[in-house]
Amino acid sequence: MEAAILSGKSKKDIQLLLTIAQKMGIKAQFLSKDDLEDIRIAKAIIEGKTGEYIDTDEFLKSLQ
Repeated sequence: MEAAILSGKSKKDIQLLLTIAQKMGIKAQFLSKDDLEDIRIAKAIIEGKTGEYIDTDEFLKSLQ
């Protein structure tokens, strides 16, 4: 299975692409701003994982 995320400034153009995809038999759906934000947060979490234990108190002190 392959996937693609398309973004554009025009909701009408994105809707046209979704319609074309569906007519081609490709499963497609519109993502809301909240969906996109969730994807970006998940990506940031995955990229930021180091596998190391970090002391919470020490980390909070370093932010001050």
